[in-house]
Amino acid sequence: MRTVPGGSFLMGSSRFYADEGPVHPRQVESFEVDVHPVTNVEFAAFVEATGHVTVAERDLDPALYPDVAPADLLPGSLVFVGTPGPVPLDNWRAWWDWAPGASWRRPTGPGSDLEGKDDHPVVQVALADAEAYAAWAGKSLPTEAEWEYASHGGLDVGPYAWGEEPRPEGRLMANTWQGRFPYQNTGALGWVGTSPVGTFPANGYGLLDMIGNVWEWTTTDYAATHVVHSCCSPTPTSDPTTIPRKVLKGGSHLCAPEYCLRYRPAARSPQAVDTSTTHIGFRCVRRPATRA
Repeated sequence: MRTVPGGSFLMGSSRFYADEGPVHPRQVESFEVDVHPVTNVEFAAFVEATGHVTVAERDLDPALYPDVAPADLLPGSLVFVGTPGPVPLDNWRAWWDWAPGASWRRPTGPGSDLEGKDDHPVVQVALADAEAYAAWAGKSLPTEAEWEYASHGGLDVGPYAWGEEPRPEGRLMANTWQGRFPYQNTGALGWVGTSPVGTFPANGYGLLDMIGNVWEWTTTDYAATHVVHSCCSPTPTSDPTTIPRKVLKGGSHLCAPEYCLRYRPAARSPQAVDTSTTHIGFRCVRRPATRA
């Protein structure tokens, strides 16, 4: 882990997507954060020690999915499947598929495995899985503010974690989609999909893969804009009829500028807490005991 010194920063952005605003000042206390996302070998150690069964490995609850045929209530998860050619980018179902049997052990379903991927970020983990790992490790998941603050690496020089340009002097700084989404990807430094942690440069705090590779869970409830509390703005209540959503941060290997220009510190994405995919992982933080 690395220590991130406390401080203040301007959270959010007004330059890209509406849900990144409003820009507002935030104060963050000092905390420790994992150098890199939790890897397959680290998650395997947790499973071996605890017997944890991930959400993707459990049968679906018929009460939560009343319109699904019983024969289809099988363990599984969402898997990215590239299209054979260009498709409209307003229908995510064109490149996401439900794969029975997909889990952290078999990220793209039966027939896949983790051979040679010990040092890749674990994927196919829902929020409950990430929280269980964090508790076992004596840590927590970060808030959105903590994550965003840490991702800047002590810099405040532009929309990207490393500055104003997406590729300074032509250098690829993170594992993001290279080509035309969702049908052509030449790979980031040769990696199509996840890459070993540390393949790309660390930020100013020595943190790896804060941007790209995999989206990362936070504990912050998602809202369509940042919720800036004051005496005149009540806290919104969640809708009990929908599955809660948390904020994901960092972007992933599937982020492409024409579709998902979210490989930036301020960028955010909503994710249902019961859902796991081939591009979502996590890392942990540790706060001083008085603030745990």
